[in-house]
Amino acid sequence: MSDENTNLGDAFAEGELETIIANLREKFTIKDRTHGFPRKNYPKSFVGREAVSVIVSEGLANSREDAVQLGDMLLNEGVFQHVMKEHSFKDEKLYYRFKEDQDHGETAKDFEGNPVSWADFLAPFSGNPATRSLQPNIPERDPDLANFAADELDACGVEPLDEHNIKLLDNTHPREWIDPEPDGKYNLVVIGAGAGGLVTAAGAAGVGAKVALIESHLLGGDCLNVGCVPSKALISAARVAATARRAGEFGVNTGEVTVDFAKVMERLRKLRANISPVDSADRFSKELGVDVFIGRGKFTGPDTVEVNGKTLKFAKAVVATGGSAAVPPIEGLAEAPYLTNGNIFNLTELPARLGIIGAGPIGMELAQCFQRFGSEVSVFSRRDGILPKEDPEAAKIVEDSMRRDGVNFILNSTYRKIISDGPGNPITVVYEQAGTEHTIEFDAILVATGRKPNVEGMGLEKVEVEYDKRNGIKVDDNLRTTNSRIFAVGDVASKYQFTHMADFMARIVIRNSLFFGRDKFSDLLIPWATYTDPEVAHVGLYEADLKEQEIEYETFTKTFEHLDRAILEGETEGFVKIHVEKGSDKILGATIVGSHAGDMISEISVAIKAGMGLGTLAGVIHPYPTIAEAIRQSGDLYSRTRLTPMVQKIFNRLTALQRA
Repeated sequence: MSDENTNLGDAFAEGELETIIANLREKFTIKDRTHGFPRKNYPKSFVGREAVSVIVSEGLANSREDAVQLGDMLLNEGVFQHVMKEHSFKDEKLYYRFKEDQDHGETAKDFEGNPVSWADFLAPFSGNPATRSLQPNIPERDPDLANFAADELDACGVEPLDEHNIKLLDNTHPREWIDPEPDGKYNLVVIGAGAGGLVTAAGAAGVGAKVALIESHLLGGDCLNVGCVPSKALISAARVAATARRAGEFGVNTGEVTVDFAKVMERLRKLRANISPVDSADRFSKELGVDVFIGRGKFTGPDTVEVNGKTLKFAKAVVATGGSAAVPPIEGLAEAPYLTNGNIFNLTELPARLGIIGAGPIGMELAQCFQRFGSEVSVFSRRDGILPKEDPEAAKIVEDSMRRDGVNFILNSTYRKIISDGPGNPITVVYEQAGTEHTIEFDAILVATGRKPNVEGMGLEKVEVEYDKRNGIKVDDNLRTTNSRIFAVGDVASKYQFTHMADFMARIVIRNSLFFGRDKFSDLLIPWATYTDPEVAHVGLYEADLKEQEIEYETFTKTFEHLDRAILEGETEGFVKIHVEKGSDKILGATIVGSHAGDMISEISVAIKAGMGLGTLAGVIHPYPTIAEAIRQSGDLYSRTRLTPMVQKIFNRLTALQRA
């Protein structure tokens, strides 16, 4: 890059570089040092690790990583020299000298002999794993939830009894199931066969434990029967309908698009039935070796549970009874033929006018689906927006998209009463908005006001397990209840009500209950997604959490409006928003809103879990063109902030020398 008579100092006017070097010489600890065996003397040397600390404290770099890069630049230009073998400048106990203190006049090179470049300066680096919990605050359960009715799963029938639902029932609640005879003490008795209970039972049996599993209604719980699986079947059908209606924008002529709702629902029932063997009573009994009991389990003593008149003795027990749709005490609602997630998937006819009470994830996913199927949908919310736990900017993008679909939002509203003359008749909702009372008629009402933990009727009081009807069972960070022999997982014990959350809580319980583990719930990194169109996905802390915890942070946002794949797909509304700890690239949280947000968020989750910083993601090659490029480009935004004014000036001079 330069001959022996040209160095970095030549590019600086009025001795700028000399001033920097003199300052460093004054601050560095320069002395004779010894190393190795036999001991060898290295005169007038300084230590790389100590030099990095000085560079940062003097404000020449924002971080130790930046200081290493600056040191490498000075090393390359011959300001610093190695005293042992050649290598790059490192934040380690390695020795260096200033040029004027060296024994030889040659210019030192880096370990590859290459000049410094942008690629080197912005090279990705790894951060350290999170030391604080990155679980965000989300809206607490409704303060009045204890007064809400529980629309329990086993109170909702499975209809219609076609071949698909019969297959589902044969797998998840066989008509003539014969309970096994309890034989001795179980290592683990699990009450509830939703996601948390199934994973607990299967995992414990897989490591040799003797396990009993008790389910009162349908194995698979909410997720399989009335949650994730059927709702995503509806969402996929609704998305196809919406895409067909937009086909003209792409030059594809489809004509008028209509939806055969009966076929949509039949497809749902078929796919759900096809998935159900994985959660079946036969599989858990015959393949996994779990004793399966179908009935209501109830604690009867310090180490016993009764089910169907049989007593099961246990060393440890797990409560995994989940939650149920919570029905608010609105005047007249109990007498109306309302829907919840527990029975809406039984529909075979599309309601012409659908009212939805609640603007959380369940309500929003189903609102968009039914609007796209052809219903006139109105959503009531007591707040001024939707999806209250999400980033407000992301929620607004979803709301705007749903409005374009035709969904009507009645925000900041208070429910007064419901008027109904029984099945088949219109249902009238009386509500107040801005001090004025209004009425609106529907053919069906969906209640989506949250979930209530299933804690009653199990004899928890008898075994001194503390709980309340609003928050569920009280557990410590190891998921142990107030009875040290009993644990709890899933919706019955957590405000993070996701299937994947119950799954990983179950893994903690297996280790802690059977192997004396001390795994902590607070260590779990929890991503989630709402499957509206566009989707919203999140992991880690929200901006509100960072402010509340007084964590200094920076936010890097990459919108989709200039992202090639988004432009080509016609889906330019969306963004990737990543929060990092100020002064480093440590990722503290991220939100993505876009058509593939639920898939994309895992890349950031992996990065956080592995201790990879946003700078590292900038160096990950993504296929072109993809929406996920926005994650890498967010890393680029971060990388551009790493140059301090002084380092930028030095680098500009270096590049000028290269052109000389």
